[in-house]
Formats: sequence, C-alpha cells, structure tokens
Amino acid sequence: MTATGTPPTAPIPRAAGALPLLGHAVPLLRDPLGFLRSLPQQGDLVAVRLGSHPAIVVCDPELLHQVLVNDRVFDKGGPIYDRVGEFLGNNVALCPHAQHRRQRRLLQPAFHPELLRGYARTMAVQIDEATSAWHEGQIIDVLHETTRITSRALIATLFGTGPDTTAVEQATADIATLVASTYRRTLQPDWLNALPTPVNIRHRRASRRLRAIIAAYVTEQRTRGGTGRMLSMLLDTHDSEGDGQGMSDAQCIDQVMTFFFAGTETTAVALAWALHLIATYPDLEHEVRDEAGRAFKAGGADPDRLPLTRAVVTEALRLYPPIWLSTRITTTDTALGSHPIPAGTTIVFSPYVIHHRPDLYPDPERFDPGRWDGAAQPAAARHAFVPFGGGARRCIGDQFALAESVLTLAAIVGRWHLEHPGSADFRTPKPRTTFQPTGLRLRLASPAAGPGPHAQAPSPVRR
Repeated sequence: MTATGTPPTAPIPRAAGALPLLGHAVPLLRDPLGFLRSLPQQGDLVAVRLGSHPAIVVCDPELLHQVLVNDRVFDKGGPIYDRVGEFLGNNVALCPHAQHRRQRRLLQPAFHPELLRGYARTMAVQIDEATSAWHEGQIIDVLHETTRITSRALIATLFGTGPDTTAVEQATADIATLVASTYRRTLQPDWLNALPTPVNIRHRRASRRLRAIIAAYVTEQRTRGGTGRMLSMLLDTHDSEGDGQGMSDAQCIDQVMTFFFAGTETTAVALAWALHLIATYPDLEHEVRDEAGRAFKAGGADPDRLPLTRAVVTEALRLYPPIWLSTRITTTDTALGSHPIPAGTTIVFSPYVIHHRPDLYPDPERFDPGRWDGAAQPAAARHAFVPFGGGARRCIGDQFALAESVLTLAAIVGRWHLEHPGSADFRTPKPRTTFQPTGLRLRLASPAAGPGPHAQAPSPVRR
C-alpha cells in the first residue's frame, strides 16, 4: 500500500566541510568568496553553519526578493547583526521590524530628494579640499583617501561644520579597526569575543571613541539649534503618524553611528573599487574624463549629464558589493520555495553571489558598465542587483551614497590620470566586514586630455 497526497519535499542540501564547534568558519575565513560561489551549484537554498550558528543561504534572486520584501517574517537579526549592533546600537539599519517604520518616518525628511542637491554642494567643497593636497607622481593609499573624503563630506553634511582634522583621522582609524575585527567576531564563539585579548580590547576602545566623537557633535548641535543641516532636522523631527515624539540624544547618536558607518566606510569602499577599475581601463578613463569635462562646463547640476560615471559606479557595486554578506531571522514558521522554514532560522544572503550568477549576468567576472544601459537589462535580473538591500529595509541613504560616489569619481578622474604603480597587478583581497580593496595604491599623473588637474570641482550631481 502506498501513501497518497503531496510528495515529501527533499531536504535542503548541506554544504560539506563543517567542523565541530567551528562550522564553516574555516572556509569562510580562508576563501569566503570561493566558498559562497560554490553554493548555487548545490541548490537555491543551502544549509551552512556560521561558527556554531546553523543557517540557510539563499542563492536564488527570486527567493531573496521574497526575503527582502517580507521584512515582518524575515526580520533583521542573526550573528552578523548581533556583532555590528554591538557598536552601532539600535538604529534604522539594525532595529527589529516593530520599530522600523517609526524610525524610518523620523529619518525620511532628512533624505528628501529635494535636499540632495544641497548636500551635494557641500560634498563638492569637501571633495575639492580633501584632494587639493594631492600632487603629480604621488602614490595614494586609495581606501585611506576615499575614507578621508567620505568622512569629511559626511561630517560637513550632517553637522554643518568644517570637519575637525583630528576627529576625522580618529574616526577613520576607529572605523577601520571595527571593520577589521567584526567579521571574525561573527564566526567566533561568544566566549572568545568576551576575552580581554588585544584584538577585543582594540575593538571595544574604537567603539567607545567613535561613539564619543558622535555624541560630542550631537551635543554641539543641540546647543547651536536648527541650522537646516541633516542632524538639526533629525533632532527637530517628530513622528506625526505615531506618538508625536522625536528622538532623544541617545537615539540620535545610534542613527548617526550607522550613517557614519554606511556614509563613510561602505561609500569609500565602493568608490575605491571604482577608481581601481578606472585605472585598469585607460580608454574608459578617458571617456569618463570627457563626460566630466562636459558636465563641469555645463554646470554639472543635471545627473543625466554623467550617465557613464554612474554606470561605472553601478558596475563596481555589482562586482564588489561593500556589504557582501548579510543575515535575517525568521519570526514565524514560513516557507521559501517548497521548503518549510521554522521560526528562529538564520537566513544568510550574499549580494556578491547573486551579482556573479552567470545566468543573470553573462560573463559575470567581466567589468562592463554597458550592462547598465536600460535597454540592455534582462528581465531576469530585476531582483538581481541588491547592493543596498531591498524592500522596506532598503538603505535609506542609497541615493545620497550614489550621488557622493558619482560626484567624487567625476571630480577625481576629471583632475587626474590614475595608474597602478609597478608591474604587479592588484589582487582582490579576502572580504572582511565589508569588501575592501585593501592594499590598493594608485599613482597620480596629469591627464593627457580633459579638464586638467586644476579644473573646477563639479556642481551637485544626483539621479
């Protein structure tokens, strides 16, 4: 006698190589991109272990879209968010679903599209000042310089004050410390993270210093009162659709902490990769410089005048998404595809994996800004570009970050020719908390054509 009804669902395949206590920590530390790239061959969903935490990796863009859109069921959480939340606090990027809508409403006025042009003017001044000390023949540490630019621009935009050099350098160093240690802390057991090791001590000190810098700026802004800058808007806004209350200083500090991380670290990483790619393709550099020159001459206020520059940034985000690994937690029993998913399950997704699927992006390792010609976009890829997440939890500052990246790339390429020093090719490093191009250096030279090294910085750029 045979049973009737729906046939049982095949179990979710398990990735090989898990070790007791460590899980897949070894391949995720030794070769995380290679390990992740191997998973789609095993299935749309693959079971792994992040250290001692069991998890399911989503490798299919349509299933990932389901996760990102249904943020009530697939809530923020998991080991990555636990570790990042230790220093960023409770903010719009990390808070649970129950708090998110209110936090988003309080922040949204500061990111109104009409304000971005004004922010971009502030960015342009800081970009020009940060790069004015560069000189012919200089070899720059690219990530360090892009982080300095984004830190200056964010401080000026948020606080309406010229960045204090000491504060910028300290904040930059502390963010680097936190980024260097957080990914490893995600894969380590909690007891090891609690030990007073040198790495753990540096991590905690960096977190305290960065929070103290932000707290000082918030206190200063409260004293000065409304200035029309982003932070003053955050402090003055009230939740008209909810309890009518605004944010306390402590809540505002948590929000600014995540702005600082996203607005400096992740934007600087994306920009550094874009500069690396520009330096690798001299013909493209010349085209971007020509486009920048035309935009500068015309005032540069219309983002449609910089479509190629934006395409370069977008393709850099596809190839090297700064947030390359993320997690969610299921709040109730649910399903993905034909597989039941119990409440409390850790869901993992990697924008890097989705962005490198050959069925979605032909020849996915090839750098091709032409992919972002709207007419060339395949229908299958509509949910396959997720550097900023998606759904209601999509990064609130995505357009701010894109405007800054496009503006900075146009300004630098309009002023300098970039080349890799020496004969050795830059090798893609292992990603850490973000996918950094660590060790990337470029030599500055006067461009053979274009606006020249002393061209006027561009006007605001925004899509």
